[in-house]
Amino acid sequence: MKIACFSFTEEGKALGDKIVCLSNKEQSKYIVQHFTNSQIEGGLRNLLGNAWEEYDGLIFISATGIAVRMITPYIKDKTLDPAVVVVDDLGRFSISLISGHLGGANELAQWVAYKIQGTPVITTASDNRGIESIDIFAKKNYYYMEDMESIKEITAMMIKGKTIGFYSEMDSVINYNNLLIIEDLENINIEVDGIIIVTSSKIDNLHIPYTILRPKNINIGIGCRKDVEGERIIEAVKETLNINKFSEKSIKNIGTVEVKKNEAGILDTAQYFNSPLKIFTIEEIKSVEDKFNKSQFVKDTIGVYSVSEPCAFLLGGEMVSKKSKYNGITISITKEKGNG
Repeated sequence: MKIACFSFTEEGKALGDKIVCLSNKEQSKYIVQHFTNSQIEGGLRNLLGNAWEEYDGLIFISATGIAVRMITPYIKDKTLDPAVVVVDDLGRFSISLISGHLGGANELAQWVAYKIQGTPVITTASDNRGIESIDIFAKKNYYYMEDMESIKEITAMMIKGKTIGFYSEMDSVINYNNLLIIEDLENINIEVDGIIIVTSSKIDNLHIPYTILRPKNINIGIGCRKDVEGERIIEAVKETLNINKFSEKSIKNIGTVEVKKNEAGILDTAQYFNSPLKIFTIEEIKSVEDKFNKSQFVKDTIGVYSVSEPCAFLLGGEMVSKKSKYNGITISITKEKGNG
């Protein structure tokens, strides 16, 4: 993670240089760059706008008030803002200021405190109670958080010690003492005050508060005729997902055959869903194509009998939607289980 360190006094400069030196001595996850107020024309305020966008975190070696006044114009949302940590110029305290969980400020504050032998100051309620926060749990497992407001509601319940249900298609379980594992969403225990749901499936409204985390466990195989527009392929993927009641936020990979690797429509589709595009060779597809229905037309055109089903199969998981046809487009879906 790229970290910008700002200092304003001689003592702060010495401390900032020390943090940079300590980060360079180890294979740290943090790459720290130090800027002093005197070296920037017009002061560090002129640098802050670009730093806010370019760095994963900011360390202010200053009074908390200075940091707050400087960053206030740039604060947008905790899912977008960088981590911000404030350290007094004597190195006594390392304070997590904003983006403690998702931005990583809590972890950064603890790292700085350890390095300079100071005291970390963490004020987020869940951390102080030894609760694994939902957003940290989601970030750790690469889950998409569908609704931040519902996360806040369930987190507030956890802080109060309420009984929380947990339903998941994956293996990882959040660390919370008063947790009840739910095996079936149709039969939720009435003693549960809220529920955390980890699923790629669309969920109808439940009768209790809930939040949904989307695991990356859906793979999409795509075949298409030449020069099919990206908009049409995207709509075909969405339609197939809707029919099977899957969320597009759970797409892990998209796959196709090497003959189609430069097909603009498929490239546009992978970009739209922000998904890696995996390309399979003719030989790889031939090794599994006997498992699926065959098309002589496709064989005569590109050298294999089928594209979408073998590609989805090779991406991994269980076939949950065989070849769906959309006027020159074929879509197949597999779903992976566990491990997350």
